[in-house]
Amino acid sequence: MKLNLSLALLFVCVFLGSQATGQQDKMLLKDENITVQEVEPFLYCCLPHKGPMTDMQDVIGQLMSTMHGQNIYPAGPMLGIYYDSPDKVKAEDLKWEVGFPITVQVLPQAPLMKKQWIFKTVVSAVYVGPYEKGGEAIEKMLKWMEHAKFVPAGPILEKYLDMDPSQVKPEELKTEIWIPCQKSEK
Repeated sequence: MKLNLSLALLFVCVFLGSQATGQQDKMLLKDENITVQEVEPFLYCCLPHKGPMTDMQDVIGQLMSTMHGQNIYPAGPMLGIYYDSPDKVKAEDLKWEVGFPITVQVLPQAPLMKKQWIFKTVVSAVYVGPYEKGGEAIEKMLKWMEHAKFVPAGPILEKYLDMDPSQVKPEELKTEIWIPCQKSEK
């Protein structure tokens, strides 16, 4: 599978520039779509970043060009992993990374990192809608967790499920969201 940089840059533009059309945005995330799942650990190649989410386009561009330069090919959809909440941390202090699942034999070189997703129990949901409204889905999932007596136990992971987001209406984009969790002691 050959990495298509123009497609990746198109993805970046859609990711950051998706605007609501004249229709009212519908956030399709219902309580019955939120589940607790056991997931398998996996390896991924990423570009860690500290700074505002407005850096996303540049970081994805750097990730894609560096992976291409190192002959690293994705083994799954693009991932975003978020360690902080923009509600609780200054924009310049946000820690996040973008990357792709990879096979075990891949050996990324700096500035890329090879990491393993180790969190086995996650609250999971598929959000359908514009990327910039995904935070609303996460808030709904966190409220569901509180009601179900779960607490977050790791960073939030987003899998961007559309192969070519530029060919999908913003209100139809699909993002799978995982929040590592454990039972609350309260």
